Amino acid sequence: MGLKRVVVTGLGALTPIGNDIPSFWEGLVSGKSGAGIISYFDSTKFKTQFACELKNFDPLNYFDRKEARKLDRFSQYAIVCSDEAIKDSKLNLEKIDKSRIGVIWGSGIGGFETIQNEMINYAKGDGTPRFNPFFIPKLIPDIAPGVISIRHGFKGPNFATVSACASSANSLIDSLNYIRLGYSDIIVSGGSEAGVTIAGIGGFNAVQALSKRNDDPKTASRPFDLDRDGFVLGEGGGCLILEELEHAISRGAKIYAEIAGAGLSSDAYHMTAPHPDGEGAISVMKNCLNDAKINPLMIDAINMHGTSTPLGDKAEAKAIKEVFGDHAYNININSTKSMTGHLLGAAGAIEAISCILSINHGIVPPTINHFNNDPEIDSKLNFTFNKSQKREVNYAMSNTFGFGGHNACVVLKKFY
Repeated sequence: MGLKRVVVTGLGALTPIGNDIPSFWEGLVSGKSGAGIISYFDSTKFKTQFACELKNFDPLNYFDRKEARKLDRFSQYAIVCSDEAIKDSKLNLEKIDKSRIGVIWGSGIGGFETIQNEMINYAKGDGTPRFNPFFIPKLIPDIAPGVISIRHGFKGPNFATVSACASSANSLIDSLNYIRLGYSDIIVSGGSEAGVTIAGIGGFNAVQALSKRNDDPKTASRPFDLDRDGFVLGEGGGCLILEELEHAISRGAKIYAEIAGAGLSSDAYHMTAPHPDGEGAISVMKNCLNDAKINPLMIDAINMHGTSTPLGDKAEAKAIKEVFGDHAYNININSTKSMTGHLLGAAGAIEAISCILSINHGIVPPTINHFNNDPEIDSKLNFTFNKSQKREVNYAMSNTFGFGGHNACVVLKKFY
C-alpha cells in the first residue's frame, strides 16, 4: 500500500496582527506590524521593552472565569484557534468517528507564565510551599492537545511536540505521517506560545537574541536588512485541520491545500547559533523536496525562518541559493515574522497557514521594514520587500529552525 494523501480542510489563527484567519490575512497582505511597547508588565528596566502582543484578546470572551484560571495563556490560545479551525472545517462532530481524530500540538515552552508566577509567589512568601493545584497541569506543553481533545471528545493520537521554534512544524509533520500511515483520518495540528513574559523577555535578552530598537518597535523586526539586531518576541497560535484526502472528499470538505512533503534535520553545531554555512537548512530543504518527490524548480514561494538575527538570516539565504541554484532568483521569498514577530513554537503553524493563504489568494505577503541591503546577503534574491506581490503559487515551502539545531520544513501544494 502506498502512503495516503493528506490535505488541509480547516484553518484557525490568533496572532499579533489578527485574531482570526480573515484579519490575519488582511494584516499580512497590508504589511501590518504587530509590535508595540509591552503592556503585560513594566518593561522599562529591560533591554528590550517591546513585543508583538495579541490585540484586544480577552479570555473571558471565550471561557468562563473559572475555566480561564485553569489554563495558561498558551492553552487558551490553543483552544481559541483550534475552535476556529474545527468550525471552518465543517466537521459534523455528532456523526464522525472521534476515535479516528487526533490532536498533535507544538509549543516550545508551554506554561512559561505559570512557572514564572508560581516561583515569584513562592519567593515572596515565608518559605511555606503554597502552590496552585493547577500549577503542573497548566505548565506542561502536552496539556494543550489534552484540553483540545477533552473539549471535543477526540480519542485518536494525542501528544505534544517540543523542538523550540520548530515545534509546531514538527506537529504538522507528525500529523502528516500519522495520517499517511493510516493511523488517523483527521488530526487537529498546530501550535501556540505565550512567551511575552518577564522571564521570556529577560531570558532572550540574556542570550542577546532580541532587538533592542526601543525607539521604534514597529520597524524592529527587519529580516535581511543590514541593520537588523535580533528578533521581536511574538505570541499566539495557529491551527490546521489535516485530513486524509479520500475522507475529505467523501464528506464534501473544502480543501485549502495538500501537504506534499516534509523534511527534518539537525545542525548538530551549536545550542543557539545556526551553522554559518546553513548546512542544516540545506539538508532539511533537500529532505523535504525529496519527500514531496518534486523538482526544486517547482517551488514558487518560501516563507523563510527569517527571524531578523544577524547570523540566521545570512545562513538561510545562503542555504536557499545552494539548494535552488539559479531558480532561487525566481522564487518569492518572504519572512512574515517581520509583521507577527517570532511566535517561537507556534511559528511553524502560523507560517504554514500564510503559505496556504498565498496559494489560495495568489498573493505573497511582504517582508516589511527593509531599508538597507546587507552586502553579505544576495540582494538579487526576491525577498518581497515592503509590498505584497501578486503571483500564482502552486508550491510553497515553509522553513522553521529552533535552538538546539532543530530544523523542519514543509511543502504545501495547490490542490487540483
